[in-house]
Amino acid sequence: MAPDINETHDAQLRTWVPSTLPDAASFPIQNLPYGRFISPRSGRPVPCVAIGDSVLDLEAAVLAGALDGKAAEAVAACRLGWLNDLMALPRESASALRLSLSRILRKDSRVSEALKACLSPRHEAHMLKPVDVRNFSDFFTSVNHARNSGKLKRPDNPLFANFHSLPVAYHGRASTLVVSGTEFARPMGQFLPEGSSQPVFKPSEAVDFECELGVYVGKGNALGERISLQDAPDHIFGFSILNDWSARDIQSWESAPLGPFLAKSFISTLSPWVVTLEALAPFRIPAAPREAGAPELLSHLNDPKDRAKGGLSLEFEVRLLTPTMRAAGEAATLISQPQFKDQYWTAFQMLTHQTSNGCAVETGDLLGTGTISGPNSAELGCLMELTLGGKRKILLPNGESRGYLEDGDELIISAQATAPGCVSIGFGRSTGRVLVAQA
Repeated sequence: MAPDINETHDAQLRTWVPSTLPDAASFPIQNLPYGRFISPRSGRPVPCVAIGDSVLDLEAAVLAGALDGKAAEAVAACRLGWLNDLMALPRESASALRLSLSRILRKDSRVSEALKACLSPRHEAHMLKPVDVRNFSDFFTSVNHARNSGKLKRPDNPLFANFHSLPVAYHGRASTLVVSGTEFARPMGQFLPEGSSQPVFKPSEAVDFECELGVYVGKGNALGERISLQDAPDHIFGFSILNDWSARDIQSWESAPLGPFLAKSFISTLSPWVVTLEALAPFRIPAAPREAGAPELLSHLNDPKDRAKGGLSLEFEVRLLTPTMRAAGEAATLISQPQFKDQYWTAFQMLTHQTSNGCAVETGDLLGTGTISGPNSAELGCLMELTLGGKRKILLPNGESRGYLEDGDELIISAQATAPGCVSIGFGRSTGRVLVAQA
């Protein structure tokens, strides 16, 4: 069963930890996302939690006597700081840790003085990839993105026949998943220049971002077993922002007939924080409505609870910082605001479909939602849509324009969960910068 709303979600709760940084509102006491950083105390990777302006070292909190019982056992499970073993524990153990953290970080905490030595400034923390991801599947769950991208090649029939019947996906590369802040060289690849009959091998001329949500598997399943849609919430631990960078020219040439390969495998960037499904309980909303004329969902992908609470109220912001803007001391400019409520398939349907043939998923496996795009031009989740395949460049406030990303461009994606009467919680940021292609 999905986690219920409990005392940790109380909108009246406040923390004793200072919250003065501009992005501190993303990490109130109602959030408590998990991460992994290099502890300045031990010099080792350890699990941590974001709270206000700070990062709480969970191992240090146990040693200080602030966490005990099931909460301490949950922290002890995190070998080398990876969150995988915490994610594999019964939901009751993770909930016990969240409850203990909420209580010791509240304003009336009796252990606040002892915990101050366990805090590090968040803006100085050396964050690491939080989860040891062994398998990565990337989905295609936005009907708006599917239709917009399809129109560029098949204007009369943009949606493939299967889109309304299943969440389309392909298997990605876990080896090139990186944490936010990682720079990367423009990918080399083979593509067919416009107007040419012969392919070339050279640096991609169409590097793009994809604004996605990453879904982390908690409890896995055995080979041959299926995870039902009713049980899927028990197998999802949490979420991060995912930027699945793409080389559109390489993708266009290589994708027939098996789909993308090198166009997607050069890098994918994750935010360093894992926001738990429990933290998002107040932000569960109905799944996006089915389109008129769409076939009825097959029974294994149809459940009343998923239709009622399978969606998430998440607001994304995508910002671009060019080298010229950076040199002038200008802030990154907002180029899109996708809304996750518009995703046609839910995260739970994704997991159910992944295992519907008996495929085994493991703790820490990552499912990408695919590009998040809304119905409006201000809500598109990639440059391919924003620029109509690079043909209609977007104009930036400083007079620059972009069809696709240029060398030195930095892309920043952030996200907030919002709901009436609730304290908004954030996911941090997924950032990455394109460098010159390697010779």
